[in-house]
Parts: sequence; structure tokens; C-alpha cells
Amino acid sequence: MIEQTLAFGAGSVQVKLPDRANVIRGGGGRGTRVEPVADQAAAVRDAIAQPLGLPPIRDLVPHNGRALIAFDDPTVTSPGPVRRLAIEAVLAELRAAGVAEENVTLLCANALHRKFTKEELASIIGDGLVKRFGSRLFCHDAEDAENIVNVGTTASGYNVDIHRLVAESDLTVYVNAACHLGFGGGWKSVAVGLSTWNSIRWTHTPDGMSMSVRNNRMHEVFNEQGAFLEEKLGKRIFKIETILANATTIGHIWAGGVTETRAAAQEVLEQRHPPRRDQKVEPADVVIYGVPNWSPYAIFAGMNPILTLISSAMGYMGGYIQALGKPGCSVIIATPCPEEWDREHHPSYEEVWERVLPETRDPYEITERFGEEFATHSGYIDRYRDGVAFHPVHAILATHPLKRLQHAARVFVAGAEDAAVPERVGFISMPTVEEAIIEAEAIHGADCSIVCVEQPMG
Repeated sequence: MIEQTLAFGAGSVQVKLPDRANVIRGGGGRGTRVEPVADQAAAVRDAIAQPLGLPPIRDLVPHNGRALIAFDDPTVTSPGPVRRLAIEAVLAELRAAGVAEENVTLLCANALHRKFTKEELASIIGDGLVKRFGSRLFCHDAEDAENIVNVGTTASGYNVDIHRLVAESDLTVYVNAACHLGFGGGWKSVAVGLSTWNSIRWTHTPDGMSMSVRNNRMHEVFNEQGAFLEEKLGKRIFKIETILANATTIGHIWAGGVTETRAAAQEVLEQRHPPRRDQKVEPADVVIYGVPNWSPYAIFAGMNPILTLISSAMGYMGGYIQALGKPGCSVIIATPCPEEWDREHHPSYEEVWERVLPETRDPYEITERFGEEFATHSGYIDRYRDGVAFHPVHAILATHPLKRLQHAARVFVAGAEDAAVPERVGFISMPTVEEAIIEAEAIHGADCSIVCVEQPMG
């Protein structure tokens, strides 16, 4: 037998796998290793001094002009100093151009994510910036009609809404703090982070979201929205794009036009993440992995069953299913998935769990039947606007990874504290991974192929 450690909620669990199981390492790049820069502050300054496709910042803004610096919200996992370093470096460039700090606004690009408190923002940009900017630091509000500009509709019919300050400022600088596979960065930062559901809905569908490094259909929409935005505004947006070497340290950083910096990052990402066909792992009958008690949507907040079982297990980690499993495979995930609800930060999630999922687990039907209802739910929207709650439609979006069940025939959940929790979404509860393997062998055969994903712990 093979003894293996799997992530399991807030801790880990030891499991025994058949000798024929193939254990592969997940959670990182398989190609060129990204080395950390020696001096992060210097790397940021150098990138800003040598922009791609645009003149330096000091040449883009008039003397005593107005500037907006937007930045990734804390759901972009980047606990290091890159946001703070980039903002300070941009402020230095603006001062050199004769722009007083009083003419600069800092805007957290949280889109439909919840708003963050000043204390929470201090953890990613530093307490000094929070105190210096005071009321000139705030979070985007996707429901604040007075501060949203409808720019128009692209040739393909995509709506483009943007925060008023992007339209009115002489210069907008966006600080991206990390690129996760092909998911973030590029025009997504602006077209989602500083926009509204009216614009975001074109990509946030069960088939619209993609983490693909190559040929990412989601970014094709963002690129069209971004090009249209710059054309209509008659000015370009200055972007800082980052690839991390590790959780806290910059590996690569570029500054300049959104399109140009995205292209530079794309080249590195493609080297870092070779195509799946290069993995040399034969698709298996059974795919096994553990699910940690973590989600980007639970930063400074609590987990819940939708985040654990669907968003994280089937979404962020669900790429393992299609990359490593045969069509019709069995998936075994290890998680205690307790039924706990953070009603302050995720109020609409519990209603989706209690009312929507018992009616249908088809993400396309969920979107069709319930999407507009939650997107316009006034009570939940008030909590998004006036508190620290996620926009109500976010709970609907979190069900989209259920589309993985088009590839996997079944999902076993090993170690659930309450069997009724995974059963709510049609998953099969099993006491242990070992017992789930026995059930999978009864379906696929005693000699069925098994792949287990070994993930970095901590």
C-alpha cells in the first residue's frame, strides 16, 4: 500500500492507496521555475520606468492632473508587499509629474466581491497608505449608479460599464498583484474589477469562465471590452502585471499598456504551464485529492458548503478532474465540509443551498431560473452596498463548477461530518478515502487506474 497525506479541511488526513495508484504533485507549475527577484521594490521601480507600449507615467498625466490607482482586492491571493510597493512607486512618478497626492484616489477593485474594511485593506497595501488616503481610499460599488458610466456596447454585443473615476481621471493605473494560471490579469482586472453585473454577465457563465493559459475564451471577451473602453474614453489605462515566484515574492513584473503587459505575462505563463498533453499522465478511472478549508472568497471570512464542495473542490481544484480523469470517472475528495454559514459575508449562499440546490443541480438551469432573481435581490444588494456581503448573484456563480459532472460520473466525499451535506449536491458520502476506493473499484473494476494528487501542505 502507498501511504499518502491529503489536505483535509483545516488539517490533513493520512490515507492508504493501492500500490498501483499514481501519485502526482499538484498545486504548482510543471515547466520553467519562476525565481524570486532579489529586490522587490527595485523590480517594481524598474518595470514602471520601462513601460511596455506606453510612455512613462510622468508623461501621461498633466501637471496638477487627477489620477486613479486601482488595485486587486484581497481575493487575489498575494499577501506580499507588491500592491504597496507599486502604489508608492506610482505616487512617486505622479509627484514627479506635478500631481499632488490630494489629487489621487485609491480604489479597491472588488467587483461583485464584498467590500473590505480599512483594517483588511491595510493588510494588503499597508497601514501607512490607508491612513494617508483616508476617504480617498474606498471599495468599488457595482450597484452605485451615480458612480458608474455606461460606455456602450461592443461589436459583439458586450456591455461595458466602468467606474466613473476611470472615465473622469486624467490617468488610471491598475495594480495587478498576481496571475493565477490564465484566470486573472489582463483586461479582466478592469472589465470585471471596476464594472457591474451588466458587463460581467457576459463571461461569468458556466461555460464562460476559464483558467486556461492558452486560447482563453474568457479573455477574448475581456480584450474586446477593454479595446472598446479605451477607444470610447480616448485614453489608455496603465497596467502593472505581476507573476509571483511564491506567495509573497515577485517573480516577474511589467508595466505599461494592458494588452502589452498581458502579452509579456502570457509568454512566461505558457512556459510555466506546459499543455496538458505534456504531462504524460494517462487519464485514470479514479481521481483523488484533498480539499483544504480555504477559498479566495473566504478571505477574512468563513467557509460554507458551497465554497467547499463546489467552488473550491469542483472549481479551483476541478481542473484535476478533466486533466487526469477519464470521461465517466469517479472523483474522491477528502473534506469534513461542516455545514457552517458566514451570514455576514455570504448571506445569499445559504438561500441557494436551502432553496435552489434541492430543485436543480444543473448550473445552466440554475442560471436560467434563478440568476436574475439573485442579481436583483434588493435586500441582499443592500447588504453588499452597506456592509461586507458578497453581491447576491455571487452565490449563483459559485454553483457553475457543477458542470464538471459532465465529465465525472460521480463524486465521493470522504470524511464528511454530516452525510447529508454532500448529498445535498448529489455527491456520495463515505467515511474514508479507503472505503470510497472500494466503492469505485466495484464500479470500474478491481484493477481500475487511480491517480492521486499530492498537494503542497501549508
